[in-house]
Amino acid sequence: MSNIVLYTVISLSALGGIFAVILYFISQKFKVIEDSRIDEVEDVLPHANCGGCGYPGCRQFAEACVKADNLEGLFCPVGGNEVMAKVAEILGLEAVEEESRVAVIRCQGSFEHRPRTSHYEGVTTCAVEHALYTGDTDCPWGCLGLGDCVEACNFEALYMDEKTGLPVVIDENCTACGACVEACPRDIIELRKRNKKDRKIFVSCINEDKGGVARKYCSVACIGCGKCFQVCPFDAITMGNNLAFIDSDACRLCRKCVSVCPTNSILEINFPPPKVKKELVATAKKETSARTTVKSDINNGKKSTSGDSDEQQNKNN
Repeated sequence: MSNIVLYTVISLSALGGIFAVILYFISQKFKVIEDSRIDEVEDVLPHANCGGCGYPGCRQFAEACVKADNLEGLFCPVGGNEVMAKVAEILGLEAVEEESRVAVIRCQGSFEHRPRTSHYEGVTTCAVEHALYTGDTDCPWGCLGLGDCVEACNFEALYMDEKTGLPVVIDENCTACGACVEACPRDIIELRKRNKKDRKIFVSCINEDKGGVARKYCSVACIGCGKCFQVCPFDAITMGNNLAFIDSDACRLCRKCVSVCPTNSILEINFPPPKVKKELVATAKKETSARTTVKSDINNGKKSTSGDSDEQQNKNN
């Protein structure tokens, strides 16, 4: 009995040793040597794993950068040009700079501008409500107001405004990762070029219905009149599907389109009040000076008349 146990142990040990040797040679034969630069690239990335680069995470993005012949089409929106310059230095490639972008909400359908016609009761997500019906207003294009975009943001760059029922972007926190864009079932969030002082001009409406129908849904809807298109000197505005669109890369922020929009659907954000023309200022100053002179003459006349009356009264006495 003891011999059987001994032979069994020896046999199993021998088989284990043989299989271990076989597995060793197989692992050496098929092993994959990972480029050490992947770790170096990953270390300089922000580790946000937001997916804004188009890859599931920073590790996968680092692998794509190392395998690529050039960095064209590869960009980390969270790290920006500074991080991509470091990646290019590690890989010995030329960095491709891109314009910084920021999210904007292309809807003004607040409680004031878009009356509620029904009340939604159910799962409180925009995705579910969008799948069920048009929302608690008749507008099938506008914001549903349940905050899917806020939940998707990992950088605290969005919050829901209780007064308007619309999401608000905190520009300084936005990294343009695109998570909110993907989360919105109505496609009302857009990544636009970030200008100096975060100034923006855009059509805050995506309603493609004809003017009368669009205005019935929302008082500040774009009606596709084309007036903004006609005055734009930089060909930054295009018209299509009863809707105007301003290209942020072509727009020079001249603000001419804002003043001609009859429904106030074009927003200008972070701009100072419009400057008054010099001619108007000069005219206003002249009119003020003239009024001051007239008042002065009238006052002097009254004083003179009062003085003459006192003198005459003294003579009579």
